[in-house]
Amino acid sequence: MSTLLNHVMTNGFPLDPSSIIHLFVGGSTLHGAKVEGYDDLDIYGCYVEPSDRILGIKTMEHFVWSSGSQAEKNTANDVDITMYSLHRWAELMMKGNPAILHYLYAYPLSSTNPTVWDKHIIPLREQLLTKKAAKQYLGFANSQRMRLTGERGMGRHGQRPDLIEKYGYDTKFAMHYVRLLLECRELLTDKFLTLPLKEKDHLIDIRKGKYTQDQVFAEGNALMKECESLLEYSDLPENIDVHLLSNAVANAYREHWEINEYKEKIW
Repeated sequence: MSTLLNHVMTNGFPLDPSSIIHLFVGGSTLHGAKVEGYDDLDIYGCYVEPSDRILGIKTMEHFVWSSGSQAEKNTANDVDITMYSLHRWAELMMKGNPAILHYLYAYPLSSTNPTVWDKHIIPLREQLLTKKAAKQYLGFANSQRMRLTGERGMGRHGQRPDLIEKYGYDTKFAMHYVRLLLECRELLTDKFLTLPLKEKDHLIDIRKGKYTQDQVFAEGNALMKECESLLEYSDLPENIDVHLLSNAVANAYREHWEINEYKEKIW
């Protein structure tokens, strides 16, 4: 945890370290599909702004930093940092974004110092799961499939020529396609997300090209149909209870300020 915090603080995060209430490694490491020597370090977190930041005019909804180039894909030596204020995280959570949902199931590398995140947000995780999130999963999975087929744009840096040359298709897109559907299925069946995924070895096999693109598509099509059926009969609410989440966020802010406000400062 100290290494992650050091990355965040030395790369321009402008608030006191005490403002950070959740910090974890995301990306392929979180999913369990990391391939050594290929994936960069993705750091995600959540923070509580000092009262003058959220109540005043110098708001700070997020903090993003990358050591990589905007024109080229990241290398294994690069670091990406994505941090959201608790308020902004909750707004994005209402939309059902899978990457935002991960915050609820990604355990920090050290839990020796519980924060208001642990006290006010984590106990609500099952109540924050919705059909809307499941639909987002299906939409994101379909986007990955369309990137594989060329029906959709390739994202910030396009496909990976090295993977295409080696395996005949972009196996990382393929892995994410299947990974999203596996997460969606667990969300709908168990109302939980296991991170890293229970099927992490299978995901690594996909990344390493042990399956043809047609085999990946066949698996994805079967998972998509299964998820759509589960969604149809799911008893999950359609959307998050906005009052539940809003009260939890408000209580977390109040408690954090009561504990830390006297020593909060702008770096």
